[in-house]
Amino acid sequence: MTRRRFAAGFIASLPTIGIASRGLAKVAVPRLSIDTHAHVFHRGLKLAPGRRYAPDYDAPLDLYLQQLDQNAMTNGVLVQPSFLGTDNSYLVECLKAANGRLRGIAVVDPAIAPAELRALDANGVVGIRLNLVGQQLPDLTAPEWKTLLASIKAMGWQVEVQRNAGDLAMLAPQLLDHGVTVVLDHFALPDPMLGVADPGFQSTLKLGASRRVWVKISAPYRNGANGEQFAKEAYPLLRTAFGVDRLLWGSDWPHTQFETKENYVKNRKYLDELVTDADERARVLASPRELFRF
Repeated sequence: MTRRRFAAGFIASLPTIGIASRGLAKVAVPRLSIDTHAHVFHRGLKLAPGRRYAPDYDAPLDLYLQQLDQNAMTNGVLVQPSFLGTDNSYLVECLKAANGRLRGIAVVDPAIAPAELRALDANGVVGIRLNLVGQQLPDLTAPEWKTLLASIKAMGWQVEVQRNAGDLAMLAPQLLDHGVTVVLDHFALPDPMLGVADPGFQSTLKLGASRRVWVKISAPYRNGANGEQFAKEAYPLLRTAFGVDRLLWGSDWPHTQFETKENYVKNRKYLDELVTDADERARVLASPRELFRF
């Protein structure tokens, strides 16, 4: 069976939502299920200098699409891995090959030319990532950052941030002051020893009132040995603070640095344990549609 024929049968099997318009018959459209966080790469790609980590295996596009198909996910979001730096060429190549099924989050130099941003936008990129773990916090008052963030705001992109909660509580409001949409990675990464009691995490909860901040309920294992228990404590607090429509699920495939213990199926099933109400879970999986332009 060809991938196209398989995809057609897969879409036909998805749960549907009825939509009726005045004077038109009711039609059924697939309900989206969006994985908002995954990475693709292979060992032939040029690695960024100063990287903290580099995988010794391949995680190509075809293998990721198989994970989506096998877990009833309609769409996905590819996040540029930090070890590839600002060379987003493989990311763009994969977005083109996926024919609209995927969107991308790029890593860029703050001095990137506007024409390069527009080219990324035309190929399905919808935001930039700031992976600031182990990095110096950027000076958002610098001219190049002001220009970049103004361009991101104008294009309607998002800024995805990976950083510990204590620093996010300071950094996220600065980004909001530039008028951009902000996405916080992996439950906002509180201190694993403190969990939901981390003052930084408690401060990030206050960002929900802005309605311009989203949080990824992804990769609980990146929040310490008791990450799954933390996630179950954190989810109701995040739901209350941000609303279901501001929470995003991501598989974090291929679970870099946790490959031996994690897999796609396990993480998708954990979402069922975390969000036990089926309708609420469906909302979490479908709500990224507008944020990622699906």
